[in-house]
Amino acid sequence: MSDDTPAQAGSFEPEGPGREALDVLYRFVAALELAPTVAVHSTDRNGIVRYWNHTCADVFGITAAEAVGRPLASLASHLDREEDFKNTLELVWNTGRTAPPRDWHIRRLDGEERWLYSTHFPVLRDGVPQQLFCMEVDISKRKVDEAELIEAGANFRQLFERSTDAIVLIEGNRIIDVNPAALALFHCAAKPDIVGKTLLDFSPEVQATGETSVVADAAVTARAFIDGNYRYEWEYALADGTHFWAEVLLTSVTLDHEFLSYAVLRDISPRKAAEHALAMAARVFENSRDAILITDSQYRVIAVNQAFTTLTGIAAGEVMGGEVPGLRSGTHEPSFYQQIWDFVGVHDHWEGEVCCVRRGEDDVPVWVAVTAIRDSAEQISNYMAIMTDITERKRAEEQTRHLAEHDFLTDLPNRVLFLDRLHQALVSARRQHNKVAVMFLDLDRFKGINDSFGHHVGDAVLKEVATRLTGCVRGVDTVSRQGGDEFVVILADIGGVDQAAHVATSVMHAVAQPVRSNGHTISLSVSIGIAICPDDGLDVDTLLQHADVAMYHAKQNGRNAFSFFNADMNAHVIERVQIENELRHALSNQEFFLEYQPEVNIASGLTIAVEALLRWRHPQRGLLMPHQFLQVAEECGLMVQIGEWVLRQACAQARAWRDEGCPVVVAVNLSGAQFLHGGLAHSVDDALRLSGLAPEFLDLEITESVIMRGDEATMATVTALRERGVQLTIDDFGTGYSSLSFLRRYPLTKLKIDRSFVDEIPEHDTTANLIPAIIAVARSLKLRVIAEGVETAEQLMFLQQHGCDDYQGFYASMASTEPDLKPRPR
Repeated sequence: MSDDTPAQAGSFEPEGPGREALDVLYRFVAALELAPTVAVHSTDRNGIVRYWNHTCADVFGITAAEAVGRPLASLASHLDREEDFKNTLELVWNTGRTAPPRDWHIRRLDGEERWLYSTHFPVLRDGVPQQLFCMEVDISKRKVDEAELIEAGANFRQLFERSTDAIVLIEGNRIIDVNPAALALFHCAAKPDIVGKTLLDFSPEVQATGETSVVADAAVTARAFIDGNYRYEWEYALADGTHFWAEVLLTSVTLDHEFLSYAVLRDISPRKAAEHALAMAARVFENSRDAILITDSQYRVIAVNQAFTTLTGIAAGEVMGGEVPGLRSGTHEPSFYQQIWDFVGVHDHWEGEVCCVRRGEDDVPVWVAVTAIRDSAEQISNYMAIMTDITERKRAEEQTRHLAEHDFLTDLPNRVLFLDRLHQALVSARRQHNKVAVMFLDLDRFKGINDSFGHHVGDAVLKEVATRLTGCVRGVDTVSRQGGDEFVVILADIGGVDQAAHVATSVMHAVAQPVRSNGHTISLSVSIGIAICPDDGLDVDTLLQHADVAMYHAKQNGRNAFSFFNADMNAHVIERVQIENELRHALSNQEFFLEYQPEVNIASGLTIAVEALLRWRHPQRGLLMPHQFLQVAEECGLMVQIGEWVLRQACAQARAWRDEGCPVVVAVNLSGAQFLHGGLAHSVDDALRLSGLAPEFLDLEITESVIMRGDEATMATVTALRERGVQLTIDDFGTGYSSLSFLRRYPLTKLKIDRSFVDEIPEHDTTANLIPAIIAVARSLKLRVIAEGVETAEQLMFLQQHGCDDYQGFYASMASTEPDLKPRPR
């Protein structure tokens, strides 16, 4: 919480007690402090007073401020029983057990003498006494009454009958008479209900021992005769099921020349309940995990528990009698604490976070609840502060917040934190009149890394890229992973586009360094789009959109490049979105159709197959070729659906031609998306079944990139297709990175040389060597070889000389909707 608003309540509960637990602690401490008839004080092992409640001030004539920190022995004397008193306290310390209550005759410092009925009990922590608490009741007036009763002599019978205290006459160990007050106390209608019994007859089956009672038997009676009187406490169980506690004064008396004893019983059940609550309060106070500090109305410390010392490193003796402001840390201004006291004085409660200095250590965050304790006159008598170390909670909250704001894989800021930082950067840019750049990065062909080497290698690559990107920017900049292989960089407070271009160049160089993971060496490149504020947008959404558009433009222009946003790029992206939307309706509107390009055998000149080529008859744009829409179809997930339509249409057309006497193989191109979809073999089965086409008349063309995946799923799919009897051609051979070891694993039937090699025949010397080498590779694998894109007689002659089997292209014929089986010129 801030220093200027200390009176604001906190927004979360402390790590230790919750709101209800704090209320319980408050009630316990208030019970200790405000007990109206019981004086409660405590001492440490050295006999130094550590706690002194308000009633002690009345009983001993000494305030808490004067008593705390002084030896108890210096505050009152026990007359001729001082040694006995010391032995009683020592016994409690040594045994850890409560001393039986007894009377003590004391002389105060002002000379006044009083009789106190005292119970001493230890407060344990881990079984070891930490403090010795004493609860004392002033019985000075009662002592006078008892003395008068004993001295009454001949008037005993009259006092016996009229006494408001229960009196029981005992002979030996039997009750021989009771007064009316005793009948009322024992809930008896007449004397026969009690006369003849012993006092023990009214005891519960399990009587408390060791703390506040002794055994009332013949031995006690005998001691009464010897000592004159004896006081003890006892719990009685009545016939109606009720219980009560009584203070019993057993006294010997001579009545009618007989030696008797009588017991004066006074119901002390309310006092016992109060004492129990006070004892519980003392134990809670000492054993609480939360630090508790109690002051008087002048903010002077009168009690602290052990948890306070653990939290602050300050011993109790160092703060007793001192003012709480002496505990201030250097973090908060003095006015901060004064506002807290002022707030509590009005509202009785305040809680919030405070920085506490632990001795010899760094500052500790502490949740503090300060409560005013008021007396019966509604005046503030004390203040109680409960302090909870929230270091672990703060650490856990920080960790939770970090997890919520950072990418789980790279630990870079995620989209949530990125948007917040971009918003702050834009606000600062408007205020400082400077520029901010947003760079949208996408790794080129990253999907192939996951497909070829596995996602664990892909994850390792992403982590390495994240590290490299962070190393390319300043501390004030932000690198964020948006998901997948997309990253975004905020370049705050830049001078202009040149600085952004420099960073983009550094990023491209860093990403281009080979990544080694799991025994693989992987080469990477990245496409980057850059938008500048305020030139390309003033708000978060606009800048991100324009940076994305620029990145897409960089990919369209060959990848491994960066591009700044401009309006023409945006128009291109808008057009792409329109095409995507129109593609989604093209199938249902029957706007697609197939054209067929013949594949001609070089030796015979006969058409041996046709390749199905997809065309889109767009209602507004006219005829669209595959390069104008297939990539969009791949990116928006429509390729599987379109591919299945092409497969069914091609098979149906091939069967129709076969029925017309033109048995020709139809070649259909497969996309990588159809392999990833997992239902390719089923789609082929459906197309063959619905058309009735024999499998050997279907040639499926697979791209080199699919073959290069080398994963088990791709291998299984290719094997399953070949087992069905269809032909399999590797398309666009030479444009990828396939090797003999990969090709040997697949049951292929044909290899198609990419048109980029054919275009360079015969001008390029390198091609003159590459094409024969490709044909030799195919021969070693027992594959037929077909060249695509043949447009001149020179190209065809070169292919024929080097043993190429088949060709296709405009030289063979213009694409047509029907096969032509006549020989072609060679």
